[in-house]
Amino acid sequence: MSEQATQDTNLDCLLAGYDYELPPELIAQNPAVPRDSSRLLVVNSQTTGNTTAPLHQIFRDLPDLLRPGDLLIMNNTKVIPARLYGRKSTGAEVEILLLEERQHNCWLALVKPGKRFKTGSKIFFEPGKFPQFPVPSPQLTATVLETDKETGGRLLQFDIPDGQSLIQLLDKFGEIPLPPYITTSQAADEQYQTVYAEQPGAIAAPTAGLHFTPELIAKLGDRNINQAFITLHVGVGTFRPVEVEDVTSHQMHEEWIEVPADTVEKIRATKAAGGRIIAVGTTAVRALEGAAAVSGDLQPFCGKTNLFIYPGYQWRVVEGLITNFHLPRSSLLMLVSALISRQRLLNIYQEAIASRYRFYSFGDAMLILPEAREC
Repeated sequence: MSEQATQDTNLDCLLAGYDYELPPELIAQNPAVPRDSSRLLVVNSQTTGNTTAPLHQIFRDLPDLLRPGDLLIMNNTKVIPARLYGRKSTGAEVEILLLEERQHNCWLALVKPGKRFKTGSKIFFEPGKFPQFPVPSPQLTATVLETDKETGGRLLQFDIPDGQSLIQLLDKFGEIPLPPYITTSQAADEQYQTVYAEQPGAIAAPTAGLHFTPELIAKLGDRNINQAFITLHVGVGTFRPVEVEDVTSHQMHEEWIEVPADTVEKIRATKAAGGRIIAVGTTAVRALEGAAAVSGDLQPFCGKTNLFIYPGYQWRVVEGLITNFHLPRSSLLMLVSALISRQRLLNIYQEAIASRYRFYSFGDAMLILPEAREC
């Protein structure tokens, strides 16, 4: 192995190897309108050898870039109004981001300011940003049960009328949480949902899917480019920062996934017919590869995965990927690097920056195809 190759391999395992500089003005604050008018950078997944120059397309060109017989795997999770604003009995304002339901109406949540959320504390909620104080007859209350050591969040038990769940009340008390780097957005709530969102439970959108319109999906179907669905409720595992310099020791937080039997059947039939499996977003990747990791072969699965994908990963299911541009030093950047190589991905990011692509959740997209000739 050459000295350069050895150095590149070493950097694959180091957090510093996944850094890049992004001009702040390229962080998209609002989505493209219409959705499929976003830009699309098309590359092949070859890590060495026959790598061709990226193509600059528009997302609505997707039917012309895929083959009849290809199968798109989409995440049908739906973002819930997971951000709540309340007050403690002292009158202090508190902010809560729900992460996942651990038991009936008992939720793990990130809380701010954290020091004020001691065991036994009560939080009072009313519709709106913050309830008035004092809160004479709060319509929703929660009690802090304990601190979660892994996330630093709190386990909150919500007092809900019999026969109801917190999910049913969130439209009234909560708001859709946008990522912290989106600070000046005028986007409507529905613009932070995919058009095929169906299963409530996510705290962030599977953003690669935001580019699809019903018309584009219909056009893909007319070309015999079909869709199948998985569910991964995007949680803290998706955006939790990598905090260790040796990325191989990073531990992903578990996220709930479902890979149904009909999706597995479509994947098998597609591969048998010579079609390609294209994941729409890193969440679809983690669901498929996480399910396959359980038994070594893709089977229907419903449960949790903490699969961490980084360079050197041996792919079982996914052959191509549609994905947005990700934050520096993130586990998502490492996942895409496993498909295309770290240094090549960083080079492509530099081309995207030079070409003024829009980055992150409301930004533009990449299409990574499994064969060079398709580019």
